[in-house]
Amino acid sequence: MRTSEEYRESLRRMRPNIYKFGELIKDVTAHPSTKRTVEGHAQIFDAALKEDYRDLLTTTSHLTGKRVVRYLSIIRNAEDMINNCRMKRLMFNLTGTCTGGRCAGFNGINAMWAATYDMDQELGTDYHQRLTEWLIGAQEADITLAGALTDPKGDRSRSASQQDDPDMNLRVVERRDDGIVVRGAKVMICGIAAANEIFILPGTGYKEPDKDYAVSFAIPRDIENLTIVETRHPSDRREEEEGFDNPVDHGGITQAYLLFEDVFIPRERVFMCGEHTYSMKAVMNFIAPYRAAIGGCVAGQGDLMIGASILIARSNGLHEKVFKDKITQMAINNETTFGMGVAASALGKLHPSGAWAPDMLISNVNKVHVATLPYETKRLAQEIAGGIAETGCLPSYRDIQDPRYGSLLKKYLGASIDGETRARIGRLIEWLTIGAGVPGCMHGGGSPDGAKLMINLNSNLRSYIDMARNVGGITEEIPAPEKKK
Repeated sequence: MRTSEEYRESLRRMRPNIYKFGELIKDVTAHPSTKRTVEGHAQIFDAALKEDYRDLLTTTSHLTGKRVVRYLSIIRNAEDMINNCRMKRLMFNLTGTCTGGRCAGFNGINAMWAATYDMDQELGTDYHQRLTEWLIGAQEADITLAGALTDPKGDRSRSASQQDDPDMNLRVVERRDDGIVVRGAKVMICGIAAANEIFILPGTGYKEPDKDYAVSFAIPRDIENLTIVETRHPSDRREEEEGFDNPVDHGGITQAYLLFEDVFIPRERVFMCGEHTYSMKAVMNFIAPYRAAIGGCVAGQGDLMIGASILIARSNGLHEKVFKDKITQMAINNETTFGMGVAASALGKLHPSGAWAPDMLISNVNKVHVATLPYETKRLAQEIAGGIAETGCLPSYRDIQDPRYGSLLKKYLGASIDGETRARIGRLIEWLTIGAGVPGCMHGGGSPDGAKLMINLNSNLRSYIDMARNVGGITEEIPAPEKKK
């Protein structure tokens, strides 16, 4: 496996094709807008080589028998999936932010591992063999792999083929013997700047008229005719600030729009092309492990919020026991999302391809909790911290260091500890609760409303009714009232 410096060097060798604020980013490892997300991902390489983290961050490839990073493996049993949840929590503990340039790609591999197996078994295609060969190469190179599902979509009341502009969902525009040509976009994609390659999946389920949109493939991030535009983030320009004003030097989150202008995909990298009846299966294969493991992500950040909250309480001269109820609730929130993810992992089932599928119902229940509980944890952290971490009432690092008045600022920022240290803790809480440290709780991995739809589809209400009738000795049928016109 690669070292972190070998990883950075692999990014430096790539063709520059990422823009932000109209500027071409020539080196993602050095540019202020992207270097911190690279550093966050680089920590995975460092941690994987340490004895304390080796068993969690790496595993044995069932394809080659070699040790590989877990992010490039197939989840084959409940233990693998639980380790996925634990790994996501650890990475937030270490970096303070999202390392989405690996986790979404990890889910993409596993989603298409099952989908390509089904297609090959039922249609006689060779997609699964292509994916197997590509994955062996990816493991050998130890790549970082981002994942991309979300299409622009356009008018949500119309299907992909009914849009006025057919490019509102990524589509195949040409089929060749040696590959395909695609046009369109994938949007709001996490961690692209830190990725060597991108794994593309269909954005939703498609019908016969939409079959050109049912496509999956893997590409180098710097492939010809792909333009990437980094989105504006609420913490923009904060990357350029100094000292503790940017409290996490080794982590950061980025999102991007991927603009495909007739991009050629070699045949051996194509894993779905027009098999529309399998597109929704691929999406379902993706969301179950993603929504289970995201509980670990938000719990990992919640752990940091508890630690930072205790530090700010002590720096204010207060024992953390003063905030015992708040801190206890924060811990409950963390363990709820993490525990739900572990439960979904443990109660999953094995797909014939050998991939493990977490329980769909519990995974989606977890997603709903992820869209609510972390926000309460953030609010509690802000309550404990007071205004220094939330109201914008903290002077900048540069001002605190100013030779003319900095010593006075440090004096008046001080409490039971040095003023600069107290300011550093306050800035960390700001980062974790309203800054770039915030993960995609609400819509990361899909919307909570979408998760509720899946909960409704996977809840066997009829069986619950039959249980109640049996226990209560109710023999009379009680049909649902017809809807009034």
